[in-house]
Amino acid sequence: IHLLGILGKRSRPQKKAVWIDCGVHAREWIGPAFCQWFVKEAISSYQYDSVMRRLLNQLNFYIMPVFNVDGYHFSWTTDRFWRKTRSKNHKFHCRGVDANRNWKVKWCDEGASSHPCDDTYCGPFPESEPEVKAVAKFLRKHKKHVRAYISIHAYAQMLLYPYSYKYATIPNFSCESAAHSAVTALYSAYGVRYRYGPASTTLYVSSGSSIDWAYRNGIPYAFAFELRDTGYFGFLLPESLISPTCTETMRAVKAIASGSSLYFLVFLI
Repeated sequence: IHLLGILGKRSRPQKKAVWIDCGVHAREWIGPAFCQWFVKEAISSYQYDSVMRRLLNQLNFYIMPVFNVDGYHFSWTTDRFWRKTRSKNHKFHCRGVDANRNWKVKWCDEGASSHPCDDTYCGPFPESEPEVKAVAKFLRKHKKHVRAYISIHAYAQMLLYPYSYKYATIPNFSCESAAHSAVTALYSAYGVRYRYGPASTTLYVSSGSSIDWAYRNGIPYAFAFELRDTGYFGFLLPESLISPTCTETMRAVKAIASGSSLYFLVFLI
């Protein structure tokens, strides 16, 4: 597994961490753009941004800029709207698995397909995809330190938290408070409105998702962003909207890390 670690200047054992991944679905190009933006801004603003400096001193950030590398490459070279990974299937000519239906939590239940040709194909078994398996292995190893899991998707202008697989809200009410703070911070940049809530009721039911898996495995704050827009451009978000989208999302991610109970967990756990 290859990822970027932003550890700040005050490195110490037991330091809590935030995970951010982008590009789980290949066609959602604004995702990898944001991860690159986050890294650039986090490093370049350390000296003059007191909020970012405090966050980097108190938290480690693990960034996976492109989760689904093969699928992302295929979306650039062959099929702009490709969604899945590019793994081979020995029984069908169809390729790929939906990397956000492949996690070991209510795997291949409602909202996922068992047919390899479908966009929401769950795979032959949980963690069948090397990308999912590698990330799950890393997070299992570091779950005592990772306090927030954030996955960047598009599009819909939503901030989602568990559960995805059932119509219920997780008992961690701090997620709702953190989500409210995040969308408020995001709105402050350009007046763009985001809905927030449990993924199942705010977007749709899906099983085998990464946020459900993260929460089930002890990471108390698990979020999935659905970035701009609401459908006018969809996956074809123009280049001119990269900067404002990333700017506002940066505010939201910083709010989750610093303005929610996550920040207090750094000191209390």
